[in-house]
Amino acid sequence: MSASDAATKSAVDVTSAAARDLLVDLVDTPSVSGDERACAERLVDFFESHGREVWLDDVGNVRAPGDDGVLLTSHVDTVPGEIPVRVEEADVSETDYDGDTAEVLWGRGSVDAKGPLAAMAVAAVETGASFAGVVGEETTSRGAHFLVEDRAEPDAVVNGEPSGWDALALGYRGYLAGTYAVDVDSVHSSRPDPNAVELATAWLADVKAAFAAPDEGAVFESVTVKPVSFDGGLTEDGFATTATVDVQFRIPPGTTAGEIRATAEEHLDAGSISWGDPLPPTLSSPRTDLARAFRVAIRAEDGDPGLLRKTGTSDANLYADAWDCPVATYGPGDSALDHAPDERLALSEYDRAIAVLERVATTCLEDDE
Repeated sequence: MSASDAATKSAVDVTSAAARDLLVDLVDTPSVSGDERACAERLVDFFESHGREVWLDDVGNVRAPGDDGVLLTSHVDTVPGEIPVRVEEADVSETDYDGDTAEVLWGRGSVDAKGPLAAMAVAAVETGASFAGVVGEETTSRGAHFLVEDRAEPDAVVNGEPSGWDALALGYRGYLAGTYAVDVDSVHSSRPDPNAVELATAWLADVKAAFAAPDEGAVFESVTVKPVSFDGGLTEDGFATTATVDVQFRIPPGTTAGEIRATAEEHLDAGSISWGDPLPPTLSSPRTDLARAFRVAIRAEDGDPGLLRKTGTSDANLYADAWDCPVATYGPGDSALDHAPDERLALSEYDRAIAVLERVATTCLEDDE
């Protein structure tokens, strides 16, 4: 029996009510990075209840193998932040469907990325496609790192992040983290000699100026320098001042992590920088069979397909770097609501995204025969 035949035999219908129940349950189950197990177990229950083989692997990823003509994958974890989970009627502007009102699900993770996660789980059960719900995407991508080391390369990857039901993301900037640290002997605050806090802020200002984009609208093509934490002041013994700055750099296509490190280090008048492992940028072709399948599927659901380049970084970067196969990112939701205090998802958009994913997966699995 071929993989496609096996997938066809394992494909099971999922009711609309069951699909929505899964989404609401996932959003209602907190899963901040590092504490994803309860949410992962709800996914396991969903696959088991629909007759699919499923398990939690050594790092906590949800693994439901199927036909590797396409791997549907999204992340289980969220950033912190409590938003009361509820379904409310909202103005029709919240959805693309006709009618006076739409049902909207509020809650942390509804957009980033439990909407895409649940839609992919449903589509995987409906079509027999492979599925993985990974952990730690919002921090170290430990789940995706483990996945690429622990499984064979699929024929294609659809990574779940909010793109809107009628758009496909083909590009992400890369990521590099660094920590600047400096300490200098203390002097009286009336003296002009710079203390560690001044040195750190001056270094940060110089580096930001070095990477300043000539066109403020060209964010995707630019290096973004973002300090995410700062600590400094007089040491406990009073003999020195110290400062540390954690900085994140976003890497556009055409720029390397090495070039960013070199520029940042050129502006060191004092102190040192330690670097983390980089994730390179990714920019996929819109002409792959996978991208074409999405355009056809979106049009079949009465949409006008859009192609996006996103300014952040996701597990798609890691998959594209590790595997030599088409990678695209898709999922319901407005990415402007990622990590926001008003994060919410129109359930009609979720329904439509499931339909698109089912069409795409079916096309990929047929091509795999």
